[in-house]
Amino acid sequence: MPAVGRIALLPLLALAALPLGGCAAVGLTLLSVAAGVGGGAGVSHTLDGIAYKTFATPLDELEQATLVMLTRMDVAVRSNETTDAGRQLVGDAGGRTVDIELERLTGRTSRMRVTVKKNWLLRDRATAMEMITQTDQALVDAPRVTRKPAAAKPPAAAARRANGKP
Repeated sequence: MPAVGRIALLPLLALAALPLGGCAAVGLTLLSVAAGVGGGAGVSHTLDGIAYKTFATPLDELEQATLVMLTRMDVAVRSNETTDAGRQLVGDAGGRTVDIELERLTGRTSRMRVTVKKNWLLRDRATAMEMITQTDQALVDAPRVTRKPAAAKPPAAAARRANGKP
């Protein structure tokens, strides 16, 4: 359904939800379905077309995965700058402007926020969500070099000697 149709449908659904009174869950569900609110595969988005996801990944790894995703999706990177919160990347693809914010939440957790603008009014939520999905896939594909290696287990004979057994 086109965005204009969804916007026109929103007041009708709100009006239809009024008789439900105390059943707010049904009314909110109807509104969220009409507006397209909700997440798929762990990606959330807002009504204004901004997609976001929190990753259990340090900021530098998320930035590298984001750059891999931009290359895979043939997005021309215009800028990649440091901000107070993390990183800000801007690119162009198919007549759209891609704005990506990477925010450090902790040393091992980062948040990605993607906005894809077609023009000053329209935003491309589907492309923004796919960019997050592709970044997630780039993290899966990449070897993790910052993880601490698991402690090596002692050979069985050495373990038995340590416990006083021959």
